[in-house]
Amino acid sequence: MKRTILAAAAFAALMLTGAHAADHEVKMLNKGAKGSMVFEPDFITAQVGDTVTFLPTDPGHLAETTPKMLPAGGKEFKGKAGKPITMTIDAEGVYGVKCLPHFSMGMVAVVVAGKPVNLEEAKAAAAKIPSPKPKAKFMELFGQIPATN
Repeated sequence: MKRTILAAAAFAALMLTGAHAADHEVKMLNKGAKGSMVFEPDFITAQVGDTVTFLPTDPGHLAETTPKMLPAGGKEFKGKAGKPITMTIDAEGVYGVKCLPHFSMGMVAVVVAGKPVNLEEAKAAAAKIPSPKPKAKFMELFGQIPATN
């Protein structure tokens, strides 16, 4: 009886936490609507518990978190070239994502989950990127985040 109640409670908890989770698909493209070497979409609005799956369309692409552009409690990830990778949104905030082989060409994306609690830290990290294209692209994407009070 005790096991049945525990199993039912665990199932109910799983259903409550996962019932609204969404998977957002992002293509890694050599050429897209915004030019060459892009994530499409490059700005993703998600919720904690959602997943984001990065799909390479060429064996040279990969997705990984960008240092210092990760909220507290968010987990880093690093994909392998030419392989899809799925990140789980573990914490509220801003996640910077890059394709390492094409980073200097501005191949970056931003995922925002809930409130952008680490936006200022992410902007500061982007400001320190020596390459102008990814720096400008991150700043452009950060500009799409609605102001919060």
